Amino acid sequence: MLELDTVTAGYERRAPVFRGASLTVAPGESVGLLGPSGCGKSTLARVAALLHRPDAGRLVLDGTEVRAWRHRAPRELRTAVGVVFQQPRTAADPRLTLAEIIAEPLRATGRRAEADSRVAELAPAVGLTADLLTRRPHEVSDGQLQRACLARALTLSPRWLICDEMTAMLDASTTAALVAAVETYRAETGAGLLAVGHDRVLLNRWCDRTVEWKDCLPPKETR
Repeated sequence: MLELDTVTAGYERRAPVFRGASLTVAPGESVGLLGPSGCGKSTLARVAALLHRPDAGRLVLDGTEVRAWRHRAPRELRTAVGVVFQQPRTAADPRLTLAEIIAEPLRATGRRAEADSRVAELAPAVGLTADLLTRRPHEVSDGQLQRACLARALTLSPRWLICDEMTAMLDASTTAALVAAVETYRAETGAGLLAVGHDRVLLNRWCDRTVEWKDCLPPKETR
């Protein structure tokens, strides 16, 4: 189970972006998180991906409460979660080729010897041809770069996948291809999915259930 329990999160000394948010994703389940821009969905996704320490509340992964974040988190927890962000241009190192972007997690975990075979396996799964793998981000489209970012998220075979508005800036055909790639991975591995977005139609078609952002928050006090 991926469980976010009464999480409060913000940035530095500013007021919290949200307070008391709770959400669960069961193994093998796909959950859509629907809400307007600026409400805090992406911050919650970063907490779930172990990339942002909350001010309060708990994140529990497969029965283990997360107590350290980013590079300080135990490797077995960091590698359990794969994440795809909305903006591939800011999520990918412009100096790397697409093949090197996909292999980044393997290099970071000391598994360089597996890089070539894993890239060769994942590239066709996300719709990348061999000629694209030698190109750098400025030489490919946003959709092609996002395919590489999705492959990177899958490289270490995570048990949980977080897609934070993964298709928000893409055309319909690329959106369909990326969603299909995620669903194929889930069918093969039983991974759980948290898909964050503001496209109700897409999330309703894609996910087992869709949660409104307001339903993640505690009821407002009335006077």
